[in-house]
Amino acid sequence: MIAGVEQLGWRAAELIVVDLETTGLDPRIDEIISFAAIPVRDGRVRPAELVNTLVRPRHAPPAAAIRIHGLRESDLRDEPLLGERIELMATALAGSVLVAHCAWIETRFLGEALGAHGHTLEGPVIDTMALGAAVLARRGAPCPDSPSLQFLARALGLPVHRPHHADGDALTTAQVFIALASLFDREREATIGELARAQPPRASLRDRLRSRRRG
Repeated sequence: MIAGVEQLGWRAAELIVVDLETTGLDPRIDEIISFAAIPVRDGRVRPAELVNTLVRPRHAPPAAAIRIHGLRESDLRDEPLLGERIELMATALAGSVLVAHCAWIETRFLGEALGAHGHTLEGPVIDTMALGAAVLARRGAPCPDSPSLQFLARALGLPVHRPHHADGDALTTAQVFIALASLFDREREATIGELARAQPPRASLRDRLRSRRRG
């Protein structure tokens, strides 16, 4: 990770937008089955540099997961195992600030996977869920505390690309991030640290809800 990256303006930083599809939400028992990463550089999405791979899990995806991402055991049977794709993932992430939607999922799974193969996940992480809630609250726009990626894309007038496919969600997240970071800017460009720490003003949200009920 570049020293002092938190003080960099976001357009000056190397960012990598990541999306995973998994067999569940617990990295101790669930597995990564799809990985996509797309760079954002100089304030622009770089779709030609997309890294995208399926991964064969040790155990078949459960029905609940298949209903979300549509990836069946038969779709993954001939794909490489995680260990055969970890260097690809580590290289995609190296030297860049991680951006993800509901980023605790990506950071937990990637931290476990990278750690098991001698790599580490370092540096600040920007979560478009928290950033989106903060930006929309600041603008007085209606927004749930934990907005979905699709909600934010539509609220920002952006397309939703292939939902629940890692490559499509990575591209949607990248476009959402750029829109949110641009709106977050005030008199100067926001830093990576400011975007990583962004949180919705929950008290303000509660106050607005109370005033609406009273009205």
